This record gives sequence, structure tokens and C-alpha cells, in this order.
Amino acid sequence: MALAWCRGFRGSAIAGCYVAGLFLAGTGVVFAADFSVRDMTERLFAADAGTPVDFAGHDLSQLDLAGLNFKAAKLSGADLFGADLSGADLSGVDLVRARLDRTVIISSRFVRANLSEASLLRPSTSNELVPRAGEAADFTDANLTNAKLFGRFDGASFRGANMSGATLAPFGRTGFIENIWRSDLRSADLSGANLTGANLGHAMLAFAKLRGANLRDARLCDADLSGADLSGADVAGADFTGAILDGAKLNDTIGLAQAIGMARKRELQ
Repeated sequence: MALAWCRGFRGSAIAGCYVAGLFLAGTGVVFAADFSVRDMTERLFAADAGTPVDFAGHDLSQLDLAGLNFKAAKLSGADLFGADLSGADLSGVDLVRARLDRTVIISSRFVRANLSEASLLRPSTSNELVPRAGEAADFTDANLTNAKLFGRFDGASFRGANMSGATLAPFGRTGFIENIWRSDLRSADLSGANLTGANLGHAMLAFAKLRGANLRDARLCDADLSGADLSGADVAGADFTGAILDGAKLNDTIGLAQAIGMARKRELQ
């Protein structure tokens, strides 16, 4: 990957000019990031505590940013499409309205990151078809309000995350090969998460931990909650129409009488 930045020609074919991106031969298409990996690494390394580097609004697509410590950098509105963020520490980073579609987030940390209104569609979350321990991303205490997430998040931590108004349901084709048809959060930890008004339609939540989660007015139509732990969760107004709840734990669950689609459910443990 070449490292020079051709100012003013972002996103178009440039004869005789190399950019910090990827040129697809014969297509006339250049994926041109605004910074090189080296430039970003140097800026982040030199950053002082309490003075975050500002990459807001920049095109950082396709870059190999694996293992970087972003030191709470500003990335609001940034385009990180296809970037490799595996092992990266994005704790406390401002990612409001950022585009993280098709990123690699194996073992990435988004603890307390602000992902409000961000887009995280079809990220790569494991090296194999079956996820291994330690590969799941960590979104503990992250702000994911009104964010769009779709893909495999098996075993990921969303403990204490604010996911109010977020959507994890299928909402249209993405333009890529459709190898999955619903978000997969099996065995994910959403304990204490705020999922008020979130759309989890069709989501795979088998054996997910939802202890103490706020699911008021959430949409869980046709979701698979087999063996999920909803102990102490608030489900008032939540829509469980068509959801599978076999073996789900509903000890001390709040608002069951106000939940939609629960009247005909089989007796649960």
C-alpha cells in the first residue's frame, strides 16, 4: 500500500498518483484514505493524555489499524469501511455517526465508546466459522443509541451499554453476498443494557445474558431467546410475537403482564 495522499482527488481514479488506499485494476476505482497507516500511528503514539487526536469526518476506509490504541480519539462521522480494527483499543473513542461497515473487529475494545447513530453492518468477528474464546468484541458501557448493527456478535459483551433505539434486525439488502439473514448474539452478555425501544426482530439471542436489562417497548418479534436469562429484566411493552422462549429464565422479570405476545407462550422456567 502506498503512503502518499493525493489531496483533492479522493475517491476517483488518479493517473500516475499513488494514494493511501487500494486501486482496483481495470475498474477505475480507488479506495483512498485521507491518512496513511504510518501517519495515523505516529499521531496516536505522540498524542498526550487528555488531548485526543482528531480524525473526525475523515475517510479511513480499508486501512490496517489492527492493534492500535486510539487513546479516545475523535472519529465522529469518520468512514472506516473495511478497516482492520482487530485487537485495537477504541475505548472512549467518539464514533458518533461513524461508518464501521465490513470492519474487522476481532478482539476489539469499544468500552465506553460513543457509537450513537453509528453503522456497524456485517463486521468480521472471528477468524473461523465458529468463533473462538477471546475473539468477541467488547462494547461494555458503550453508547449505541439509535445505532445500526447487523452481523455476528456471538459472545460479545454489551454489559451496561445504552442501546436504546438501536436496530439489530434485517432492514434491507446491503449489496453484498447474504451469508447470514439475522443478527447473531448467542451467548452475548447484555446484562444491565438499556434496550428501550430497540429492534431485535429475528435476532438469535439463544443463551444470551439479559439479566436486569431494560427491554421496555423493545421489538423482539420472531427472535430466538432459547435459554436466555431474562431474570430481573423489564419487558413491559416489549413485543415477543413469534419469539422462541423455550427454557428462558424469567425469574423476577418485570412487566410480563404488559408484554405483547406472551399470553400464549408455553410455561417457562
